[in-house]
Amino acid sequence: MQSEVARGSRLASQGPLRATLRRDLILAARHPGELANPLVFFLIVITLVPLGISPEREVLAALAPGLLWVMALLAALLSLDSLFRSDFDDGSLEQLLVCGQPLYFVVLAKILVHWLVTGLPLTLMAPLLGVMLALPEGGYLVLCLSLLLGTAAMSLIGAVGAALTVGLRRGGLLLSLIVMPLYVPILIFGANSVQSAVDGLPSTPQLAILGAFLAASIALAPWAAAGALKVSCND
Repeated sequence: MQSEVARGSRLASQGPLRATLRRDLILAARHPGELANPLVFFLIVITLVPLGISPEREVLAALAPGLLWVMALLAALLSLDSLFRSDFDDGSLEQLLVCGQPLYFVVLAKILVHWLVTGLPLTLMAPLLGVMLALPEGGYLVLCLSLLLGTAAMSLIGAVGAALTVGLRRGGLLLSLIVMPLYVPILIFGANSVQSAVDGLPSTPQLAILGAFLAASIALAPWAAAGALKVSCND
């Protein structure tokens, strides 16, 4: 625990974004089991869909855009509670708050690491699972693009909920209740973009809206999460 606190205190002598990125990536590499949980959940659920619903190719193809997006959203939600939890438990979060560095960049770095180890692998795995669900050929590129934008926005928005509930011992359910309504528009436009591509319709409007969600999240979410962390730690 002392070593984690020491790492947090050394942020004062390094750039906050670079130092936090390096530290969190090292910590993530030391716990590969935690990184695999969302991916395993994503894989298992999509694998069970043909068994529980129908193995017919036409049925799976009709359900694939929505199912892939819903399962990706739930898989990303699984790892949100741990975004700030370990730092709060070992005391290094308090060191980050008092080290004198801009908290915006510290929070942004932690969100980026969360997306790199959760959202990006989910995006890369999605085309393989799309094959399992008989997703039509025209939907794969848009599926990757929409998940690339959507998972990044979900990591940013989810960080606000994770910061608000970090001081609670069992805040997982409350975290889900906070962020799920904010995820619904991303889910709707993400799944609809894939469905439009499958139907041969333009998907650019939906992707543009997802990009707007991401831009707004980058501008606002780290500030909101930083403020929520200060409130949670003071409590």
